[in-house]
Amino acid sequence: MEKFKKIKTEAAYRAHVFDVYNDYLELPDGRNVVYDLIKHHPGACILPVKDDGSIILIKQYRNSIDDITYEVPAGFIDEGESPEDAARRELREETGFTAKVVEYVTRTVLAIGTSDEQTYVYIGMGLTGGTCALDENEFIETEEIGLDDALNMIRDGRIVDSKTIIAIYAYWGKKCS
Repeated sequence: MEKFKKIKTEAAYRAHVFDVYNDYLELPDGRNVVYDLIKHHPGACILPVKDDGSIILIKQYRNSIDDITYEVPAGFIDEGESPEDAARRELREETGFTAKVVEYVTRTVLAIGTSDEQTYVYIGMGLTGGTCALDENEFIETEEIGLDDALNMIRDGRIVDSKTIIAIYAYWGKKCS
């Protein structure tokens, strides 16, 4: 299989968190098409795991789905920051915890058909408490949940965030192996 040939890219819309581009491509059969692409800043997330095996999730309102969601701590990777450092920072800011051990799980592209948004997924263990340092527009609550309960919450639709589902299943797989 060969990659499509990019003829040109034009900015269509610039927003606060992402930009939309039109990519003009040539297909392998010679036809030309236009794809919309959302360029999004990369992020990192971390699943905090307590010594007893329970996990810490955050609850927050998400305007995109007009609902309160359960999620792992996550956020953008700052300029010059490594994905792991961003995950550690988000853990500290959103939960007050720090992790002695941070394990890389994977990199995921959240909406591969329309966006380049990448998230680096980590698991954090050996947690110690501290003080939250939320951004001014963050209104977050934390909740400690058992792994079996979290798996049930995925199955019954109470956890719908893809990066959170990936992190929980990765931790479950680690425990089962």
